[in-house]
Amino acid sequence: MKNTIQIQNLKCGGCANTIVTQLLKLDGISEVNVNNDTDEVSFNAIDDTKIDLVKEKLSHLGYPIVGEANPLPKKAKSFVSCAVGRMTK
Repeated sequence: MKNTIQIQNLKCGGCANTIVTQLLKLDGISEVNVNNDTDEVSFNAIDDTKIDLVKEKLSHLGYPIVGEANPLPKKAKSFVSCAVGRMTK
């Protein structure tokens, strides 16, 4: 099933690369796309439990969903994830 989530702290293609790479490592997740213009991540999940797993992973990477708390440590994690994504392109 196709899902779209709006996230915080998305800055560039480096961020998008990290998000795509990390989400595709999750079982039951496929076709991950990131839209930097709308701050959205879309993906296919085999069931609803996988959606929660994606949200947890995004938050852990520093990209919490819109409406979730976005403290300074999460913002800092997003910069690290961004840098990693830029280096692995």
